Amino acid sequence: MAVKIIDHGSKEYKQMVDLRYNMLRKPLGLTFSEEELEAEKNNIHLCCFDDDKLEGCCMLVSKDNNTVQLRQMAVVSGLQGKGIGRVLMQFAENIARDRGFKKLIMHARKTAVGFYEKLGYKRIGNEFLEVTIPHYAMEKAL
Repeated sequence: MAVKIIDHGSKEYKQMVDLRYNMLRKPLGLTFSEEELEAEKNNIHLCCFDDDKLEGCCMLVSKDNNTVQLRQMAVVSGLQGKGIGRVLMQFAENIARDRGFKKLIMHARKTAVGFYEKLGYKRIGNEFLEVTIPHYAMEKAL
């Protein structure tokens, strides 16, 4: 298993967009606009590969000098529960620390809150709807 930073617009990035679409957007009847994807240019794109096959991904988005937001975490269906998400999160936290961030925040789907809590994230505030489904704001000091 190799975890690495990939470039926006690369072949790997296109695989990442496909995985995010299939796992996160398509089940909700949503798509990505060209503007949304273009706006991701300055984000940090993290992917987990087995040989050349993408198994999981996420993005880090700088909010300010101290805070980075995790977005679009996805693991291939059938591979969830095999440690890929945990490895991706550890890598994301290390990258964020290396770049000087002090806090990682996210909007976690309600169904994923337990996963993030096991990794030390705390819920902040009440449940809210985002992309038509329940989420919680979560954060962790790095």
